[in-house]
Amino acid sequence: MIRFFNTYSRALEEFAPRDPPNVSIYTCGPTVYSHAHIGNFRAYIFEDLLQRHLEARGFKVHRVMNITDVDDKTIRGARAAKVSLNDFTDPFKRGFFEDLETLRIKRADEYPGATEPRYLTRMIEMISELIKRDLAYQAEDKSVYFRIKKFPDYGKLAHLNLEELRPTGRVRNDEYEKENIGDFALWKAWDEADGDVGWDSPWGRGRPGWHIECSAMATSLLGDQIDIHCGGVDNIFPHHEAEIAQSEGVTGKKFVRYWMHCAHLLVDNQKMSKSLGNFYTLRDVTAKGYSGREVRYALLRVHYRVQLNFTFEGMEESRQALMRVDEWLQRLRETSSSTLPGKEPGPVPTDDFQSALDDDLNISGALGVLFEAIRETNRAMDANELGADGAKAWLQWWEEINQVLALEARESMASPPEIETLTEARRLARLANDWQKSDELRRELNARGWEVRDTKDGQKITRRVGIKP
Repeated sequence: MIRFFNTYSRALEEFAPRDPPNVSIYTCGPTVYSHAHIGNFRAYIFEDLLQRHLEARGFKVHRVMNITDVDDKTIRGARAAKVSLNDFTDPFKRGFFEDLETLRIKRADEYPGATEPRYLTRMIEMISELIKRDLAYQAEDKSVYFRIKKFPDYGKLAHLNLEELRPTGRVRNDEYEKENIGDFALWKAWDEADGDVGWDSPWGRGRPGWHIECSAMATSLLGDQIDIHCGGVDNIFPHHEAEIAQSEGVTGKKFVRYWMHCAHLLVDNQKMSKSLGNFYTLRDVTAKGYSGREVRYALLRVHYRVQLNFTFEGMEESRQALMRVDEWLQRLRETSSSTLPGKEPGPVPTDDFQSALDDDLNISGALGVLFEAIRETNRAMDANELGADGAKAWLQWWEEINQVLALEARESMASPPEIETLTEARRLARLANDWQKSDELRRELNARGWEVRDTKDGQKITRRVGIKP
């Protein structure tokens, strides 16, 4: 049984999609006014894990991730750069897809953009229907607002008691605080700050509000009812709350069955902020020498509903963990090609890993299964108790779980001739018990960016792809 924590009910619920084995998922994507930061990618990796696990369990996932290419931030950025909206957002769109590749995040089935004509048409249709149902109105400023007092369920996702909060009239901004409860903008009348950004509508020239964009794109591609909707906890209010009101206001149907949100990412126990100097894009982290899979592991290894504290010490821990996996796989491959019969250990834990993830994506439990397997199989190989068939069985198990984790090294890095010469010299020094020379050669290798580890099978050398800040 798969169980997920539903933000709407604040409880763990058995997962039961509307049309099994098909599962529809909508995930809030980037607002392309800058490169996405590592907090954004924490959410995208959680969503990637969700999709991969469901697929491993036999479900057919149809996932949509939107691209917000028109909102307050993108318009401000385009005007400041003195370029068109498309010219401003396009480089950030391309950068986003490059970052997805770096982090091994599966592509969604569709990436709708808010400025695409078909979705703008859908937005206008939805707003017109909301006005017809008295759930929206055009105000004196010519903008169209959602009338929250006409939607009794408004506030239930965020668990707000609207009777205890003071309404603040109308809210035209895309983002605002929980205290600012008020009618939110569906269509924003054009003003000078919008420059050349605007579309014609029954209410005059203007542009959509951020919230209606997602409702239109989600229902256009996935239908009136969606199995899972994901995002960061910062999206719960007002964005997802508004999505529910708009979508259900138009269709009269329950919009989403399961709401899943991941917790904030901190950096050195502080909120990420440019003013604090702890604001990192993926490119900032990889520029320090860390690989995409090391960043993926660092953002993956903590349960999605627990705050993740990002540190470069944690990045080093991720590097060491992946080195353990790499060395284990190398030993298994060597053993699988050997002729030693070995004593076969207990059965491969074929379902333990997936069962952990069945419990609300318990990644800590799943990784615990992996590293316990590494310990046990290494012990068996040390004692020559694991034969070729057993090693092959473990490699097959790894292939299955790596479809979910996506952490295997994609290519081995051969050491250049001068490094091989230094490595061989150190091996000979150790054979001669010349420990001083051995240490000197280790330091030389480290200085050249290579790490040496001494094991029972001899020295192992790996490329240090970055230097700890």
